Amino acid sequence: MGTRTAGLLLAGIIVTRASACMFSKLLLAGMGPFTLMALRFGIVSALLALLFGGKLVRADRATIRRGAAIGALFFIVMSLETMALCYSASSTVCFLENTAIVLVPLLEAAHARRAPRIRDIACTLAVLAGVGLLTLQEGISGFGTGEALSLAAAVFYALAIMVTARAARAHDSLTLGVLQVGVMGIASPIAAFALESPALPGGGMEWLYLAVLVFVCTGFGFTLQPVAQRYLSAEQAGIFCALNPLTAGICGTLFLAEPLGSARLAGMALVLLGIMVASLKKPDPENPLRQSAAESNVPPSPPAVKSLEGTLIKGKRGEGGSGAWA
Repeated sequence: MGTRTAGLLLAGIIVTRASACMFSKLLLAGMGPFTLMALRFGIVSALLALLFGGKLVRADRATIRRGAAIGALFFIVMSLETMALCYSASSTVCFLENTAIVLVPLLEAAHARRAPRIRDIACTLAVLAGVGLLTLQEGISGFGTGEALSLAAAVFYALAIMVTARAARAHDSLTLGVLQVGVMGIASPIAAFALESPALPGGGMEWLYLAVLVFVCTGFGFTLQPVAQRYLSAEQAGIFCALNPLTAGICGTLFLAEPLGSARLAGMALVLLGIMVASLKKPDPENPLRQSAAESNVPPSPPAVKSLEGTLIKGKRGEGGSGAWA
């Protein structure tokens, strides 16, 4: 496969996965956020257990503990994201959540006790300006529960990226990824029965939306992203991260009738600019984890999926191939 073909395939994968916010929004009209997560990640974790059960049996305690910790982090991220979709437009949620990409280098700098680079600060300022245009068009009242949950998800997503990058260097990445989704597949139904009254989709269209969400938005990306990224550098793959919120914005406008004014367009443009510049940065030789974070940031729609994609890439490499899993 050539670089151009791989780029087109990766673009198609990310566009497909980015539509997950739209299908989640449609399904949330008839079920609670944790019920939706229970169905989505319960099915996916069951499939992964069937495919990679042997790895789970052979996993040592340290890998299990680290995989469970990563899964707990991403359960928080996905919980915040799905609840945010109950209050805000899907495009707003996706744009705000993907600001995690510019938070990673700032958090890495803080962890290393050094000043952030000027480029990191510039990207952050551009993203903050875009967030302001997206959320504060009607004054401070425009910043509501959905926006707060989305930004909280961005912070936890950035932390999860950093933890995953470190864990993947010391443990089998594929096993970590399977454990991560497994934790989400277990925790989501527990939360659903504790906090909601779970119910299955009530009509044919709802089942269709769920099938697309599970098998197309999640399965298609999980299966083929490693193939596409095998032929692309981290810098080339990083640019495609801008397609995630952009696609979510287009889907929200066309299919969910979400408003799109000049201020929102300007805000989206600034967020995209910050994300693209941050993703194209060259790796820092003093901090190789910056490169790992960039690879994990070819997003997925849902952040849990996004990081799992990153860990599966590394898992493939460790087994003699190359590529990456969101």
